[in-house]
Parts: sequence; C-alpha cells; structure tokens
Amino acid sequence: MTTERSATSAPNGRRVVLYRNGSVYSAADPLATAMVVDGDTVAWVGSEQAASSITDSSMEVIDLRGALVTPGFVDSHVHLTETGIALDAVQLGGVRSARELLDAVAAAASGGSGRVLGHGWDESTWTDTALPSADELERASGGRGAFLSRIDAHSALVSSSLAAEAALDGLDGYTSGAQVSRAAHTAARQEARRLPEATIRAYQQRALHEAAENGYVAVAEMAAPHIGGAGDLRVAAAWNNAPGDAAVPEVLPYWGELAISEDHARQLLDGLGIAVRGLAGDLTIDGSLGSRTAALRDGYSDAAGERGNLYVTAAQAGAHLAACSVLGIQGGFHVIGDAGLDAALEALELAAAEVGEQRVRAAGHRFEHVEMADAAAVQQLARFSVTVSAQPRFDAEWGSEGGMYQQRLGSRSRSMNPFASFYSAGVPICFGSDSPVTPLRPWSSVRACLEHHNPDERISARAAFLGHTRAGWRAAKYHNPMAGQLVPGAPATFAVWEVEELMVQVADDRVQSWSTDPRARTPLLPALDAGSDPRCLQTVRDGQELFSSPALRS
Repeated sequence: MTTERSATSAPNGRRVVLYRNGSVYSAADPLATAMVVDGDTVAWVGSEQAASSITDSSMEVIDLRGALVTPGFVDSHVHLTETGIALDAVQLGGVRSARELLDAVAAAASGGSGRVLGHGWDESTWTDTALPSADELERASGGRGAFLSRIDAHSALVSSSLAAEAALDGLDGYTSGAQVSRAAHTAARQEARRLPEATIRAYQQRALHEAAENGYVAVAEMAAPHIGGAGDLRVAAAWNNAPGDAAVPEVLPYWGELAISEDHARQLLDGLGIAVRGLAGDLTIDGSLGSRTAALRDGYSDAAGERGNLYVTAAQAGAHLAACSVLGIQGGFHVIGDAGLDAALEALELAAAEVGEQRVRAAGHRFEHVEMADAAAVQQLARFSVTVSAQPRFDAEWGSEGGMYQQRLGSRSRSMNPFASFYSAGVPICFGSDSPVTPLRPWSSVRACLEHHNPDERISARAAFLGHTRAGWRAAKYHNPMAGQLVPGAPATFAVWEVEELMVQVADDRVQSWSTDPRARTPLLPALDAGSDPRCLQTVRDGQELFSSPALRS
C-alpha cells in the first residue's frame, strides 16, 4: 500500500482519509473500490473513477493495491484476562501424552519463579488418555505449583501445593487426582489468578492488542463471579475510556450473576459500579462437553452413568429472566448440553407466564454456545427471539470424524451446532471465539461455518461474516443501528485485509448460479478454500487506528 499524499486536517479539524484502488464490502455499493472516512464517520463509498474526482489536498490517500475493506469483526464471547494469561502461559495444545505435558511444565519451571500457568491440553487427542497425578505436577513444576487449564476452560490440572493453598479438599469436583472441575475448579482458578490490578490490566491489554491485530473492533467480555470477579470486569470496562493513543477494540461488558427478583437484579447492577449490557453471558446453567460437565438428557458415550451437571434450576433461571425482562435488559446463560437447554427453555416459559411473553421477547435475551439443539428447541428459541451466541471453531476443532464430539456423544454429535437450522427458523445468531478456548481468528470462524462437519448445517460465507460483524452489534443491543456496515453515515469502524482472491462462497453447490455471478451485485469476500486467512493490515474504530501493519503505507 502507498500513501499518495500526506495527511492534513480538513477545515473543520477532522482527519479525512480516502481509501482507493481496492474493494469495499458495502451494501450501498457492492462493487465499490473506494471509501472516504471523515473523522469518525464513513462519508462516501464508490468507484475508482469517482474517487479521482473528489481527491483534494485535505485528504490522506491510501492506495489499497487490491486490498479489501470490511466492517470490523465483533467477537461476541471472550474472556480478556484469561486470554492474556493463556497467550503468555505454557502452550499445551500440542502435547499428546501426560509425559509430554510434564516435560513442558518442567521446561517452563526451570529458571523461573512463581506459579506455572498453562493452557490448552486436550486428552481427547491423546493416544493414552491417562492424566498425570498432582504429585507428578508438583515435581515437574519444581515445587512452584501449577494450574493448567483444559482447552475448554471448564476443568484444570493442579499440583498438590496449589490444591492445598486453594483448600480444595472436600469441594465438589475434587478428588485425589490432579484434574478438578465444578466448585473445585473455580476455587483453584481463583487461587491461581490472585493478581494485582496492574497485572490484570497488562493481561487484558495483551488480549485486546491481539484482537486488534486480527481485525476485531469490539469484544463482548463475559465476566462472572466464578471467573474473575467484578474487579476484573471493571478493569475491562475502563478500556472504553482509554485516550486516543491507547485506543483498543470496544469492550461490551456482561455480568453473569443470577438475580432472584427485580429488586435483586437492580442491586446487582448498582453494585457493579459500571454499566453493563446485561446479566447474561457465562452465567452457567451447565458446563462443557470436553470436561463432561455439560448436562445431557442421555449419558456420555465414553463415561457410563455420567450426564453432566445442572448448576441452575429451571425455576431459578426463570426468575432471573423474568427480572431482567421487567427491567428491559438482557438476561441469558452459558448452556451447552441438551438437558441444559431444556432447563433454559423451560425458564423462558416460566418467565413469560410471570411477566408476559412480549416482555420476554423485547428484552433480547441471549444464550451462549447452545451446541445441542433439536428442531423443537430451535423453534422455541425463535419464538422468544433469543439470540444464540455461538462459536464456529468448536465444530472445526471437535466435530470431525473421531473427534471429541463423537467420543463424548456418539451418533448425537452429527446434530451439534445447527447453524443452518437456526438461520432457517429465524433465530438471531452471532459468532465469537470464547477466547482463550479458540483463538482470535475471525476468518477461521467464517471458514468453519462453510466447512461444518454436517453439510446440512453449513451456511454461506456471507451469512457467517454478517454473524461475526453486524450481528454482533445487534446481539449486544448496541445504540447505533448503523454499526457493522460501511455506508455513508455509519461509524468509521472497519478492517483492511490483504487478500489473494475475492468471490461469493456458498455452503451448497446446488445454489442457483446467478447468486455467485458478479452481476448479481453480491458483495465479495476473501476466498477461504485455500485454508489460509487474509492478513489484517489495519483496524480502525470510530476513526481511530487500533492497529496498522507497516505494509499498509509502505
């Protein structure tokens, strides 16, 4: 990319930038090759010929040289502090045995101090699924203590000294082994991350910079008492007031704590000391499939007699949704298993009986993950206008033949993550990463929708892209209805991508040929069939540059 003319201020003091000689993903002009940004607003999109006629000395002109400008991505489910910790922790995603895990811990412990933190192990990929003991972890960590979160972040391996410091003995989810879940996992995680506020801020900044470098302009922070506490959430929300030179993606804060009444909900909101978008997010109805804590109607295929855990009853969840509905704020839950979803759907019915179905629908409640939903459940979600906040990379990681889904669920795994069914029924859907569970890589999420392990549940790249951009703002009930699109008058919030090829990609090769023809004026997106992601060259939020590659202006 080249800058044709140095930037100067417009007469009104705003910075004006013309992007030209590329492609602009815009509903206003699907064939646009140029865009003007005036301050914090998209002022114009159009053709290269028109761009030449409007260029003047007040503009910085950036030659895109074929790059693509799109609305910036919104990650609808992240954990900032956990992401920052995971980025700096011992990376365990590649280990394939207990021995390899212990060797990685020992290597990290040598010459260091403080606890050994690790993330990403997944015994479902190991030949021998036997886990190390707490004493083995203690020896490998050199007595420093270790906390190693599983890939799904719903269980962990802890060393014997950390187990003692966290007083795990007698807690639900603690045995003599190294793996902890449920209440024991919460206590161990809180002990492992007793961190000064400055350290929490540094971890969050690391995560936000990672997001900006990958084209994200906003992230929904899913905070809860069992994860990081209200102090952690307040640090996250404070990033929205950072000065221009420290600008980061916008943080859309949620707090996952159960309200038992309207008055209690008000008390929770007032006690936070910050504005949140809802009492939703990681308010856990159940756990995860990987840790076998997701609540199932029928048992786990690879663990006889186990059906997971329900942490919240339908009656409790119903009272919560009723309270949120009366206040006109979003409520919602983390829900993965089919029995967990049964409880959440019953809660919607109970809330509607108490405060009226229209109030429940108008509140715009959201359920996170919703990995196991049959046809009847999908129709109920549509009826109550519940947004599903899903993670496409879950299917890419665990949905393949012989993968974790199939190990845990057998033939039931085929119906996991029914994206096409949600769309067909009119269920609002948005996408995220659940970082650090899966990486902050938005185009990989789009590709995962195109390559869903069940062809019947695949959706087009355009539908997936919209689910990861404009739908993310809508799912958060964002104040500006124009957010997530590049049309005149919309916020100047976008990303620039180096791409090899642009095309229309559909999930079904039986689709009518006209829809892939450029004359249909369907905006083009990067070709993702080669397996590589477009490279982010710039990320901008409300006219402020969050990230810029040297290649943009070279």
